[in-house]
Amino acid sequence: MVSILDAVLLGIIQGITEWLPISSSAHLALAQHFLGIGADVAFDIILHLGTLLAVVIYYRKDIIGLVAGAARMQKKELLYIAYLIICAVPTAIIGLAFKDFFEGMFGNVVMIAFALFITGTFLIIAGKVNDKAKNGPDAKKSFIIGVAQGIAVAPGISRSGATIGTGLILGMGKEEAARFSFLGGIAPIAGAVVLEGKNAVIGSSVDLASVIIGFAVSAIVGYFSIALLLRIIRGSKFQWFGYYCIALAVVSALLSGL
Repeated sequence: MVSILDAVLLGIIQGITEWLPISSSAHLALAQHFLGIGADVAFDIILHLGTLLAVVIYYRKDIIGLVAGAARMQKKELLYIAYLIICAVPTAIIGLAFKDFFEGMFGNVVMIAFALFITGTFLIIAGKVNDKAKNGPDAKKSFIIGVAQGIAVAPGISRSGATIGTGLILGMGKEEAARFSFLGGIAPIAGAVVLEGKNAVIGSSVDLASVIIGFAVSAIVGYFSIALLLRIIRGSKFQWFGYYCIALAVVSALLSGL
């Protein structure tokens, strides 16, 4: 059973780490492992719904603009939606093909630590890419970013870190790489919630008050985390997250008795 205090704590962790490039799945798994919090899959899904709501609200104007433009058959908006779909396809294929393997990682602190180390190294490399790039997405970039997003289903591999970092390496501008990452994450996250939620909610013993609080906290904190990340990216501090991930990887490995 998740207490009110646990719900607040996990909501804060999910809200901060879902959109910052430090892997929310890793933080939730490590928090539950080392703090002994017995949250089930159903509660994790509620937290993801909260941060999903955060990105929809934050980018509501972009989403409305894309939908309205597509309805008017505007080429620019139709192309952007096509790129988001292209991005989602490899993500879905990889996520479904390696679902059992990725789920098996959640209980293995050493594997999570190793994945965090990979994330950290990648973020440091991506953070040093020429920040004068102004290119947007295209079909090839969208597909590659989708592959990165699929790999990021693994706990410890940050979804936002993998997608934004890949975008930067491929020559996309900072804010556009972040925008595409966030908008490109809506469909996969929603799909995962539906896929996992239909089975997880049945028979779940999650307390309603904890659900409401966890959802609200993750949504509110997630909203401000998006703004924080964009601010940090503009300041060319993206690689800072890489150092954090490596440090967390080392600490987690040591605490696990490796």
